[in-house]
Amino acid sequence: MNPQHPIYIPSKGRAESRRTMRFLDEIGVPYRVIVEAQEIDAYAQYIDHAKLLVLPQRYREKFDACMALTPEQSRGSGPARNFAWDHAVSEGATSHWIVDDNISTFFRLNRNMKIRVADGTIFRCMEDFAQRYRNVAMVGPNYHFFAKRRQHLNPIIINTRLYSCILIRNDIPFRWRCRYNEDVDLSLRVLKAGWCTVQFNAFLQGKARTQTMGGGNTDAFYREEGTGPKATMLANLHPDVARVVWKFGRWHHHVDYRPFRRNKLLKRDGIEIAAGVDEYGMRLVKVAA
Repeated sequence: MNPQHPIYIPSKGRAESRRTMRFLDEIGVPYRVIVEAQEIDAYAQYIDHAKLLVLPQRYREKFDACMALTPEQSRGSGPARNFAWDHAVSEGATSHWIVDDNISTFFRLNRNMKIRVADGTIFRCMEDFAQRYRNVAMVGPNYHFFAKRRQHLNPIIINTRLYSCILIRNDIPFRWRCRYNEDVDLSLRVLKAGWCTVQFNAFLQGKARTQTMGGGNTDAFYREEGTGPKATMLANLHPDVARVVWKFGRWHHHVDYRPFRRNKLLKRDGIEIAAGVDEYGMRLVKVAA
């Protein structure tokens, strides 16, 4: 089973690593990769040209980085994310997935086990859950390192930030902005407008930690600047809920999501949820080492 909505992967400087692309190929999930024009040949050595989209320059030129930048400085992945959004709309999609290029695997967390998935069923599960409600703007899986096996976790968290792998409704009145922390900024703007977000602990992404992998934003600015500017930008844009803190040996942002508890899920008319657990045909299979 595969997702109903298109998957877009912005990528830069990672033609050889291609972590997310490799895994989606392995489990048979379709996707498209957005690259800058000067890198198209490098990516075409490894990825079918039909899966590659070139980022139009106008998206970089009109992007709101929320800070002053020279024409040569990187805007981050925001321009490619906005292009993906518009491209999905142009093809008639009602939602789209935007996925980082440094995810090595996806898991299902069940009965204290993180089980590596073998197809795209978890994407369909998250899509169907979002479709039950008329006010869910974004959903996605949690990071695997934030979901501990040996502690009680709810299968979902309502109204929090979404990172790195996000299903977005195409008709919400927003677009990406910010050079840094664009995913948290979009999550906060959506929540402040009264929409809901849903983060899944039942489904997890094996994402590389910030600054541990070359290419992308690591080479563009994190290696030189560190994480201080990204945390500061978010605190400046959302001073009512965000602040800068020092932990784990570097600067981070801390966001208080408690004000958004008032945003309640609103079920669509005519939706009936059957009793019991729908496994979507998923089975636990032991594979040879």
